[in-house]
Amino acid sequence: MGSGGEERGKGAGFDGAMAAELVAGLRRSFASGRTRSHEWRAAQLKGIVRMIDEKESAIMAALHEDLAKPQMESYLHEISLAKAACTFALKEMKRWMKPEKVPTSLTTFPSSAEIISEPLGVVLVISAWNYPFLLSIDPVIGALVAGNAVVLKPSEVAPATSYFFAKVLPEYIDNSCVKIVEGSIPETTALLEQKWDKIFYTGNGKVGRIVMAAAAKHLTPVALELGGKCPALVDSSVDVKVAAKRIAVGKWGCNNGQACIAPDYILTTKSFAPTLVDAMKRTLEKFYGKDPLESADLSRIVNSNHFKRLMSLLDDENVSGTIVYGGQRDEQHLKIAPTLLLDVPHDSSIMKEEIFGPFLPIVTFDEVEDCIDFINSKSKPLAAYLFTKDRKIEDQFVKNVSAGGILVNDVALHLANPHLPFGGVGESGIGAYHGKFSFDAFSHKKAVLSRGFGGEAPARYPPYTPQKQRILRGLINGSIIALVLAILGFPRD
Repeated sequence: MGSGGEERGKGAGFDGAMAAELVAGLRRSFASGRTRSHEWRAAQLKGIVRMIDEKESAIMAALHEDLAKPQMESYLHEISLAKAACTFALKEMKRWMKPEKVPTSLTTFPSSAEIISEPLGVVLVISAWNYPFLLSIDPVIGALVAGNAVVLKPSEVAPATSYFFAKVLPEYIDNSCVKIVEGSIPETTALLEQKWDKIFYTGNGKVGRIVMAAAAKHLTPVALELGGKCPALVDSSVDVKVAAKRIAVGKWGCNNGQACIAPDYILTTKSFAPTLVDAMKRTLEKFYGKDPLESADLSRIVNSNHFKRLMSLLDDENVSGTIVYGGQRDEQHLKIAPTLLLDVPHDSSIMKEEIFGPFLPIVTFDEVEDCIDFINSKSKPLAAYLFTKDRKIEDQFVKNVSAGGILVNDVALHLANPHLPFGGVGESGIGAYHGKFSFDAFSHKKAVLSRGFGGEAPARYPPYTPQKQRILRGLINGSIIALVLAILGFPRD
């Protein structure tokens, strides 16, 4: 647990018995009722904001140690978004917490009805390594806004950021209701054996299935933020210079492609492909220089295992000949240059697996409609991108492409809008969060109907007569005329 002292990146022998004790303690804290008040929830968020302000340099140092992440990326893509999530929730939380009054029906007259958002209880957040600060703290923020007790399991693949949470976060929040567990597979397994009120997992589909199977044993609801191969369709009507810059920063400016919402491949027409490739080449050289391996603005690959995985994709004999730009690598420093590939075979591993790295295949077809058909032949992605000035193509794309989210004429920015849900569909995920969607993800919507002792309807009680049946049919059908006729004894036509 992150209350201090254990070896960095280790769970200090954390096992099933310790996990059970941890959850039991959190359940006692939750049962005390203190997480339910607006004041407690606001205090936790203000503590996180204070932590971000006071420890910004330490957060950046951890991110650089884990991923060699440039300071600009650390601030824009992680620190600022986490702080914005807190400030937005602090502004809106009272409104979210208010019971929602809803209409009643003639059947329950006289009555009042409302929906109450109540915290689920004790929840588990398992986060990812590629945005290890944001993807850890953002779901925790949602859980706290909704009034839950939380266990955060940061990714062991980003040990510096994991250690930061374990060491620093307890100084700023109520650590009787929020716990951090470091470690790897044994610690995660011990946590998954417990009964939770919700599990929120960010990562890949393979582990997502393991999480879902473990949750099923206790009928625990899950939110799975996964990924997939996010396509970017580029139509010839675009401003190609702007499109190239936005695609490049959304691919390589997002952790050097190690992002679930980074474009995984580009689709365009055969006639437009040379123009697009030239624009992408010029943009990449402008961004990262003639020797991108020396660029301080390019994150490294997270570890040697992922480096070797990526190299196996690129060195496939059916793929290596399709490289039109880049391909340089430095195994010692885990750096790989931005790489463009043209018309990679559709059955190659690089086109079947999520790349999660700096390679960007460009796939060409005769017509835009063929590109859309290709997207729809694959699993539904977390995000789908379209670049076009043609409203007909935009309408066709939005209508026919199923994805967690769609962004037109840019990449990744939709996740920065707290009024939009962020999540996948199908194999790219279950559930959504951000803004009020985070509050809803960790809340139970409890239906409450309230009646007084007046307004009795004898027709609902036995013995059931034809007259009573007519009255009840009128009630159920919601027809005032039918009800009045039934009460007066007139037959229905």
